[in-house]
Amino acid sequence: MKHADVVIIGGGQAGLALSHCLSRAGIDHIVLERGRIGERWRAQTWQSLRLLTPNWLNGLPGSPYDGPDPDGFRTKDAFVHDLETYASRWQAPVECGVEVTACSRTGGGFALSSSVGDWSAKAVVVATGHCDRPMIPFTPDGKYGPQSIHASEYRCPEALPPGAVLVVGASSSGVQIADELARAGRRVRLSVGKHTRLPRRWRDKDIFWWLCEMGLMGERLDAIANPESARRQPSLQLAGRPDNANVDLITLQALGVELTGRVRGIANGEIAFAGDLAASVAAAEAKQARLLDRIDRFAGAEPRAPRPEPVKVPSAPPSRLSLTDGATGTVIWATGYSRSFDWLEPSALGPDGELAHRDGVTSVPGLYALGFRFLRKRDSNFIGGAGVDARAIAAEISLYLDSKGRQAA
Repeated sequence: MKHADVVIIGGGQAGLALSHCLSRAGIDHIVLERGRIGERWRAQTWQSLRLLTPNWLNGLPGSPYDGPDPDGFRTKDAFVHDLETYASRWQAPVECGVEVTACSRTGGGFALSSSVGDWSAKAVVVATGHCDRPMIPFTPDGKYGPQSIHASEYRCPEALPPGAVLVVGASSSGVQIADELARAGRRVRLSVGKHTRLPRRWRDKDIFWWLCEMGLMGERLDAIANPESARRQPSLQLAGRPDNANVDLITLQALGVELTGRVRGIANGEIAFAGDLAASVAAAEAKQARLLDRIDRFAGAEPRAPRPEPVKVPSAPPSRLSLTDGATGTVIWATGYSRSFDWLEPSALGPDGELAHRDGVTSVPGLYALGFRFLRKRDSNFIGGAGVDARAIAAEISLYLDSKGRQAA
């Protein structure tokens, strides 16, 4: 059995950021990654993906962005290279190809089982990320229906079978995939549910510049009026394009994308859509207007900036779509992810099956979380936000190990 004072589970940006912080504190640790460094960026994203956040916002501890294009957006391949470079520069002790299958509290710490052997540790950090298992709420029935894939399996238009494409979900992944497919000449329908519309730039600044300057990105969960609603908020309807262009329902309609309501069920070879498109659009427009009003007040600038063009909701969006007439070749589910912590002991989980914690500190002594949405603040699952949280979690671990009589590595 191998041992480390701290085992970090996950070799993405959160796990690597924490590794840097622990190294600086002289704390013995290991990072166990079931795939390669940044595996989800490699294996669960499409080929043309760029980060949603501008380069200046994506620094990690010890490595703030200092390149020539602070307002640009890294490709996913470039970002994976960044992570590999970061791990190499700081000599992060990463073991790849190691999947942790069980983790339980023992008298002196933790016992971990993995695909390549057992580990023991005094403390464990779950840095597996907010996105774990692709979630598809409905499964198309019928042997001869269209291909059905999750957004994490989509790679490029050419890899899809012929025919029209239904994209389900209008948050960041859904609108970007619909945009790429429409530009490739595909007929695209977009099933629109709850979403968050924002302009890419506002008053000559990236929208994230305003969110950071106003303190919204660092807003703590206990300062938010409705924390549970904030946790359920869909990802921003944005894209990181070199031209800084918006990618939203307006731009998609201009490309010929047809809008429908959310999927409410599949039966008898048909997908049924709810009649809630107008309500979903109106809710997103109202929320965008409130935020832009708030930015304008913060900026203290006059006159009031012109508002983005409102979405024109079709008068009679389709209520059903045949899956057996051969017209639709693919259904892409941009419907998010669920998480499974069945490899952790039940005492670490809440009634909803999620890892229970407060600011990344669980009720199980020595067990911590990092990189999850709203872990400590609004940007905890963003790249830069995970780095800031890593410093705080490293401090918590140091105090915990000191209380157990740790000898510095």
